[in-house]
Amino acid sequence: MTADASDGQLDTGMRVRRSVLGDEFVDASLARRSDFAAAFYDYVTRSVWSEVWGRDGLDRRTRSCITLAILTALGRQDEIELHTEVAVRNGLGPSEIAEVILHSAAYAGVPLARGAMQAAERTLDRLGALDGGRSEH
Repeated sequence: MTADASDGQLDTGMRVRRSVLGDEFVDASLARRSDFAAAFYDYVTRSVWSEVWGRDGLDRRTRSCITLAILTALGRQDEIELHTEVAVRNGLGPSEIAEVILHSAAYAGVPLARGAMQAAERTLDRLGALDGGRSEH
């Protein structure tokens, strides 16, 4: 890959990343970025944000559903919180997010899905997207 193509992918990836995650999140992330990790984060911006999230094959709502399901399967509650915000930005409502996690429970396991549900609920509550109804199980 040429430097010009790489720079174009980096620019595209940054546009997509900002669109999906929001300027505030991306600006804070860039402010924390070290020289040590710069090449890694440029790689992520090119490959994940330009090459995957920037593709036309799936809409962003669908990509959010898939991402939440995979993160549930991996037990990555920290990333689920971030991607719950992304899912809301991409038009998913709380009931759809809960359905994605519930569906994931059948394939990834209930303990992982329980953690994902709790992480998503914390985020939706913080975003003011819940109607206040809670149940503890």
